[in-house]
Amino acid sequence: MDYTRVLDKLDHLVETKDFDAARELLDYWIADAVESRDKVGELNLYNESMGLYRKIGDKEKAMESVSKALSLAESDAMAGMIITGTTFVNAATVYKAFGQAADSIPLFEKAKALYETDLREDDVRLGGLYNNMGLALLDLKRYDEALDSYRQALGVMEKVQYGKLESAITYLNMADVYDAMRQEPEFEALHSLDEWETIFEDLLDNAWDAIDDPELPRNGYYAFVAEKCAPVFGYYGRFMIKIELEKRIAEILGQG
Repeated sequence: MDYTRVLDKLDHLVETKDFDAARELLDYWIADAVESRDKVGELNLYNESMGLYRKIGDKEKAMESVSKALSLAESDAMAGMIITGTTFVNAATVYKAFGQAADSIPLFEKAKALYETDLREDDVRLGGLYNNMGLALLDLKRYDEALDSYRQALGVMEKVQYGKLESAITYLNMADVYDAMRQEPEFEALHSLDEWETIFEDLLDNAWDAIDDPELPRNGYYAFVAEKCAPVFGYYGRFMIKIELEKRIAEILGQG
């Protein structure tokens, strides 16, 4: 299977929101991989399938893809492979997306064991794992663990070229943790409000400093990250930053 060609075609279909064609493409090549007994190709395609169905909110098909992907990933033939770790991350992300954060944590832990053993410290996949695991821990109100996971993500991204884009997302994720902590009934008995506000505002400042770095290329990926960050800045009252990011997005996409 020419996996790169299939993936390029799939990316184009998803980008143009032709989801029916994307489903047909995946179904066709999954069947081809099964017939060819190409287990690695089949697992790669189920990883893409999990992402597609998560993106369009089809829980039934997403969970079906998770089941089939995990069955392959946990077979003896796939033991210890990086793609196995990636499968655990993707399956965990599906669980988290559909309100099953508790089910996601054991899979994130399995991925973590593989990634931390076999990936370099500056591998963006490792940072992605920590970020996604932090989101699940936040859902479970395991705030200190979520913050630790985000700090690990920052440690990876500071070693990655242009990693400040991902760092901006991570700082905003950390701000979300502090915002959630502030809503807890026992918060005021356990924390100084002044100290909390200082940390919270510093996180927003750090996120802006990261995404505003003049060395970052203003390309499609910058626009993608800015689209994620802009509404969060707006939600937390940083309206001028939101407006500035929306302006940059329009310029990058040729809408300015």
